[in-house]
Amino acid sequence: MKGCEIVIEALKKENVDVIFGYPGGAIMEVFDIFYQSPIRVILTRHEQAAAHAADGYARASGKVGVCVATSGPGATNLVTGIATAYMDSIPIVAITGQVPTAMIGNDAFQEADIIGITRPITKHNFLVRDVDDLPRVIKEAFYIASSGRPGPVVIDLPKDVQQASTEEKCPDSVEIRGYRPTYRGHIRQIKKVAEAIAKAEKPVIYAGGGVIISGAHKELRELAEKAGIPVTTTLLGIGGFPEDHELSLQMLGMHGTRYANYAMVETDLIIAIGARFDDRVTGKLSEFAPNARIVHIDIDPTAISKNVAVDVPVVGDVKTVLKELNKIVGEKSHPAWLAKIKEWKKEFPLSYETGGGMIRPQFVVEKICEVAGGDAVIATEVGQNQMWAAQFYTYTQPRSFLSSGGLGTMGYGFPAAIGAQVARPEAVVFDIAGDGSIQMNIQELATVVINELPVNIAILNNQFLGMVRQWQELFYDRRYASTCLARRKECPKICNEPKPGCPGYSPDFVKVAEAYGALGLRVEKEKDVVPALKEAIASPKPVVIDFVVEREENVFPMVPAGASLSQMMGGMA
Repeated sequence: MKGCEIVIEALKKENVDVIFGYPGGAIMEVFDIFYQSPIRVILTRHEQAAAHAADGYARASGKVGVCVATSGPGATNLVTGIATAYMDSIPIVAITGQVPTAMIGNDAFQEADIIGITRPITKHNFLVRDVDDLPRVIKEAFYIASSGRPGPVVIDLPKDVQQASTEEKCPDSVEIRGYRPTYRGHIRQIKKVAEAIAKAEKPVIYAGGGVIISGAHKELRELAEKAGIPVTTTLLGIGGFPEDHELSLQMLGMHGTRYANYAMVETDLIIAIGARFDDRVTGKLSEFAPNARIVHIDIDPTAISKNVAVDVPVVGDVKTVLKELNKIVGEKSHPAWLAKIKEWKKEFPLSYETGGGMIRPQFVVEKICEVAGGDAVIATEVGQNQMWAAQFYTYTQPRSFLSSGGLGTMGYGFPAAIGAQVARPEAVVFDIAGDGSIQMNIQELATVVINELPVNIAILNNQFLGMVRQWQELFYDRRYASTCLARRKECPKICNEPKPGCPGYSPDFVKVAEAYGALGLRVEKEKDVVPALKEAIASPKPVVIDFVVEREENVFPMVPAGASLSQMMGGMA
């Protein structure tokens, strides 16, 4: 077979049924074979969207997502999506075309050193110089991407290798010297965890994205209920523990709940499960959980004690370790601790001001949850929209919340929602977006219309780059530098607040939606929010809803940069 034919056969052997991509000169051989293959090709309108769609597909399905692009600018346009997947430990395989091997390093047309460029943001990458290596490389790429701590893998494929022939077959198994992830935790360490839980009076489970990745949500719930331990999640851990459960503290950290952050300040034992003690979670490190012993369960040994010193490390797959832990951990209750948390929940619920005539963005998110019955798959962009989606939608199932956590990529949500809709065609899928971030990949409206993907986009339109504006309001004396999206040439140079009669906003999202063939709706009154959402969910077409919301609404609670978790701003009823 030719190299290009091997690519397709290897993908079929990995049970790949869809790829997201964009063709070009250096990858034409592969796309020519795709043309006749059973693998579905979703042609995105930008390569970055192809990478994000593959990422969203992986998060929503648990399978490896695949994106394909040509050399040079096609490959470099994947970089942001690859980095997003790397930061969040998402398994994708990116296949890039490359100039012929003899021309590599000669500054050939559309040549870029994508191996060098992506080395810091991939779990591994391959430049295939010999077609005989290609079957093995693809097998290894999928194995590396999906095993251990998952992550993106790049396969760079020169055009002459695609055209060359080989008799090598796709292998049935793979073994890589020096790469053997540890799945089973050491039983002695697991016993130490059980002992620590038995001694603790104020324990907290801190659950991250590893719970979602390993499918350990049932084991996590069993542990929490058996040992009577409240559970807080990271942004990427959302959905790993049902937020309607009495033991749920919801999200912690910079924009987490007050009661989650207070619990972390007072706890005497943190059981960290598949989390990495990110700076957005810990706040000021020297004051993080000052009274707590720390247990850390993670499949990646390099993550343990990387940011926070750990007392009881357990290296292993979260699901496997929790199964063993649940066998030996004793039943326990913490009435005084849970009573205190219940008091915090009552005193400091997530809340927002009402009235004033404008729609509050938090209200929109609550109503999406209500109208969808809490069963939608929610993708988000980045910024205020992301935090409101995390705070005010009640998540009860894993793989129902897709968001760029580590890299914070504007433009992620819409193509990720496309990937989720392809992975789960029966699901109601929403992208909760800001009016700034949606324009990063708005061209993908063509993709959803042409592929008949009924993705719903809820734009929380405040005419600002909202999160940056919030920081400018709070820490830069309301100097709204380059954050007002309605700003025109005739506006005064110094302008730090919206005024009646401000210039009209561009673009008109309803007209943009209609130009692509989607349904566009605009909502300016609170009473129209629910009818618009019902119309969107009932529509077989993609829908863009432009919610005109309060312009200077802020996300609270908020832990300022450099502050401890106890030093939260706002978020008090």
